[in-house]
Amino acid sequence: MPVELRKRKAPPPAPEPPAKKPSKVSKAVAKVKETVAGKPAAPEKANGASKAAAKPVVGDVITLEGFGGEIETNDGEKTTLKALVDESKSGVVLFTYPKASTPGCTNQACMFRDNYEPFTKDGLAIYGLSTDSPKANTTFKDKQKLPYPLLCDPSATLIGAIGLKKAPKGTTRGVFAIDKTGKVLLAQPGGPAATVDAVKNLVADGASAAPATADETKEEPEGVKPVEEATLTNGDPVAEAKTEEAVKEPAS
Repeated sequence: MPVELRKRKAPPPAPEPPAKKPSKVSKAVAKVKETVAGKPAAPEKANGASKAAAKPVVGDVITLEGFGGEIETNDGEKTTLKALVDESKSGVVLFTYPKASTPGCTNQACMFRDNYEPFTKDGLAIYGLSTDSPKANTTFKDKQKLPYPLLCDPSATLIGAIGLKKAPKGTTRGVFAIDKTGKVLLAQPGGPAATVDAVKNLVADGASAAPATADETKEEPEGVKPVEEATLTNGDPVAEAKTEEAVKEPAS
C-alpha cells in the first residue's frame, strides 16, 4: 500500500524590524536634498507647532497694504486698516473686545464713548473691533449710543495680525494704535480701564498729534521787512539816497 505524503505548511514570515527614527544627520541631509531639488523644507516648529508671524510691537513700522485683510463696518461697508488710516488725520486706534453687549465689553465701549472728544482732538480715529456680526455690533452701537464705528472681523484676520487673537479661537481684549506712516504707537492687551488709560497717555504725550503742514511750519525770515520805496521817499531824490544808505548800513 503506497505511503501518503503530507505537505508541510510554510513557516510564517518573520516580522519586519521596527523603523528607525531619523537621526539629526539624516534630517540635515534630507533638507539639503530638498533644497537642491528646489523643494521647500518643512517649516520649523517650536513645541510641536509652527512658528507664528511676529506680533507688531511699539516702534515697528508696518506695511499697511494688505495688512489684516478685509473687514466690515457695522453698517456693512467693506474696508481695510490701510483705508481707515488714510481717512484719518493722524492715525487709528483699535480697541478689541471679545463679545458685543457683554458686561466687560459694554464697560470698555462706554469708557471710549465718554472719552471720545479728548481722544480725537488731535486727529485720531477711534474704532471698536471684534468678531461679532454687523447686526450684533449695530445693536450694541445703537443701544450704548457709541459715537465711533464698530468693525466686524469674523475670521479674525485683522485681530490676529495685530496680535490680539486667542488660540485656537477668541479675541483678547486690548488696544492697538498706529499713525499715518504705519508706525505702531500702542500694541497691548488689557482690561477695559487699562486700554482707555493707554490711549489717554498716548494723547497726553502728544505722540498722536497730526504732523504740521508746510504752511504751519514755515517761519518768517529774520531782518527788515521790505517796504515800498514810494512810501518812504514820496519821489524825493534826496530822500531816496538817504533811504538807500540806511538800508546798506547794518543796524546797531
